[in-house]
Amino acid sequence: MQRRGKIGLWAGLLVLILVGGAYAAGVRLALFPESINPAPYLEKAKAYNALIERDKFGVPHISGPRDVDVAFGMGYAHSEDDFATISEAVLTTRGTMSETKGKDAAIGDYLVQLLKVWDNVHAGYEREINPETRAIMQAYADGINLYAAQNPARVPAGLLPLSGKDVAAGTVFRGPFFYGLDKVFKSILEPATGPDKAPPKGSNGIAIAPKRSTDGATRLLVNSHQPYDGMVAWYEAVLESGEGWHIAGGFFPGSPFMLHGHNANLGWASTVNKPDLADVYRLTTDPKKPGHYLLDGKWVAFEKKVARFRVKVWGPILWTVKRDLLWSVHGPALETDHGVFAVSYAGQNELRQPNQYMAINKARNLTEWRAAMAMQTLPSINFIYADKAGNIGYLSNGQFPIRKDGVDWQGILPGDRSDLLWQGRVAFDKLPQLWNPQSGLVFNSNNTPLVATDGPDNIRPENLGAHLGLQTNMTNRAYRVLETYARDKSISAEEFEAYKYDLAFSDKSILAGLIREVLTYDATGNPDLAEAQKILKAWDRRTDRNNRGAALAVLMGQPIGRAAENGEPLPPLRPALDAAITQLKTHFGRLDPSWGEVNRYRRGKLDLPIDGGPDVYRAVYGETQKDGTLTANGGDTFIMFVSWDKEGNLSSRSIHQYGSATLDKASPHFADQGELFVEMKTKPVLFNRGDLAGQTTRSYRPGR
Repeated sequence: MQRRGKIGLWAGLLVLILVGGAYAAGVRLALFPESINPAPYLEKAKAYNALIERDKFGVPHISGPRDVDVAFGMGYAHSEDDFATISEAVLTTRGTMSETKGKDAAIGDYLVQLLKVWDNVHAGYEREINPETRAIMQAYADGINLYAAQNPARVPAGLLPLSGKDVAAGTVFRGPFFYGLDKVFKSILEPATGPDKAPPKGSNGIAIAPKRSTDGATRLLVNSHQPYDGMVAWYEAVLESGEGWHIAGGFFPGSPFMLHGHNANLGWASTVNKPDLADVYRLTTDPKKPGHYLLDGKWVAFEKKVARFRVKVWGPILWTVKRDLLWSVHGPALETDHGVFAVSYAGQNELRQPNQYMAINKARNLTEWRAAMAMQTLPSINFIYADKAGNIGYLSNGQFPIRKDGVDWQGILPGDRSDLLWQGRVAFDKLPQLWNPQSGLVFNSNNTPLVATDGPDNIRPENLGAHLGLQTNMTNRAYRVLETYARDKSISAEEFEAYKYDLAFSDKSILAGLIREVLTYDATGNPDLAEAQKILKAWDRRTDRNNRGAALAVLMGQPIGRAAENGEPLPPLRPALDAAITQLKTHFGRLDPSWGEVNRYRRGKLDLPIDGGPDVYRAVYGETQKDGTLTANGGDTFIMFVSWDKEGNLSSRSIHQYGSATLDKASPHFADQGELFVEMKTKPVLFNRGDLAGQTTRSYRPGR
């Protein structure tokens, strides 16, 4: 679906910056960093009692008598390891990144205001977020503030002080982009810019019940695919408070909530789902009725404000840009050269997500966890659940709108009909979900929710709400679940882990289909094509580092597979094949170098061959380098294997793609998990304080 204009948002902003546009713009100089008075932050830190214990891998284990003590310690420890990313996340959510990064951040700053992030936070923070959760968010912010006060040279101008509202705003702003809201706005505002080169945000989640295990254990795989770096890259921590907040798992910069992992009794994995959670409406306007749009035969005034943000132009020069903000009854509205469009989207004006995150973090059993999910504050994301009682389940979560029957909800809708407005939210019990199936197996690998198990209990469309716009795709990883886990009716701990590191493409995969197409090409007079066909025909569809067919196949298929995963139009095959041939001949002198020569893991002093590839269960996405190699930059990142034995005893293992010190190159934990990660090995999660005996390298109490 194309929703594009001849001039994009950034192009319009650039015109404003360079020639003034329709508004006056002011110049400001940012010459000196702000001075920081540490006294108030040091004083506030005295209100908290947090103990941070670093294990041999630098993973912080944070404990305290109260939830707020632990949140404060988490903010401090997180800052020690990733302060620059936290700062970037906060400034992005505030809509002020243009002051630092210039034009490249302007669209994000504009969207912060268009989506009313801070309007909603200021209006609803005390009303919609409960006092306990607000206190936790403020404590996390106070931990960051303390670190910043102690390290003023690292603090960007305008950052301090952070507050709990910054945490809330980050949650509000980030959530809808996981199901693709950013691409909806981009398709309206910007001309075609080619395929998205960022690694797809994917993931795997698997849970098996005791009946499916050789030893009666319940097992859970937590396996999110995220970028290796940045604002949605994982950070690992273990938290334990005297008020029952005891968790281990993955966190995002700028937030104290565990997004997936486990507590003592239960755990969950998260995977990205991309149902249709946004609708675009073409509004009817008339130059004779400026500032109005037509609805049910009547002219209605837009809600209107002016966005103001400062853009770094050169050196210390900041240029203040002003641009109209419009809203209709549908939601935010955008003026383009081909019309005015409004967007309704899941997560709009939703501020209560922190309440739900804390509720699932603290849930003690399936009943409490499901009650927390029934709050329905999270815009999207699949959940794969398991617990010590042997329950397993799958939920394709989302704020699915109730839409009018008899309407084609694909494409752009007429904006002059109020009967096409959303009429509430589909009830929790009508969402796609599957609990304790006969097979004893549930999974998701970014595939259709209608295939979530290998037994007769798959979700039936007739039991769901109407017009959900569910995904219909199957990824290679989903096919491989059915060809590995699903074919094994009694899975041991070793097999559960081995299947996770599966390196193969299914015969049903997109890549296998592309190879079949290549083999039909006429290679007469084209020795390179003939050789490529020979290599691809013989390839076993595996991505082990010594494999001599994987490089050609993966390089050929990567742009097409990436477009498919991102929901973009598929590029043609033949240019992709020719580009792969040229890349391999130019840089390796042959079309069949070993995959490990091409596919590399690079971090600090490490430069290692790595198994895996795009959309295999051992997911590795690489960025092409000048020497023709790929440097892994996304896919498998933070991984956990969690199990409860038949007596309910918990054990878990994990691995991070780098180490705890995500930005500190001088730290021993900058890349100390890298070799284990490359070798597809894990380390124990030291969940209980007793497990830390003899395993800690540093213990301290921030602010004391």
